[in-house]
Amino acid sequence: MPTTTQLVISCQSKPGVLSDVTAVLGTAGVNIKAFSAPEVTGTGKLRLLVADLDGARKALKTAKIKFAEETALILSLENKPGALKEVADLLTKNRINVRCGYCTPSREGKRAIVVLTVSNTDKALTVLRDQSLDEF
Repeated sequence: MPTTTQLVISCQSKPGVLSDVTAVLGTAGVNIKAFSAPEVTGTGKLRLLVADLDGARKALKTAKIKFAEETALILSLENKPGALKEVADLLTKNRINVRCGYCTPSREGKRAIVVLTVSNTDKALTVLRDQSLDEF
């Protein structure tokens, strides 16, 4: 499946926030598969992909940590110069805005796992159908 549900936690950028969230998930036995915590001043957004979405929801609710959910695309691209540009060009050509994105190379280093949230997920899935959409 080329999409997944990403958890989004709006929080103050201060020491201990990431530690608190990861402690809650770790105690609940929820593995974090990927996360994004961009540099911000004030309030920022921590985005998480987890192995057990229901377990994460329950743990965060129990800890009274507010979160939202958003659909994210998962792409497995060849880990080479220009691979992301091809995707970005297709999205631009079709007037699809990238709202958020982050990536990590696979363990072997031959592929890059790219997570994107976009302005129109259904249209992006159609436009990127020939790209390597993947389950992560």
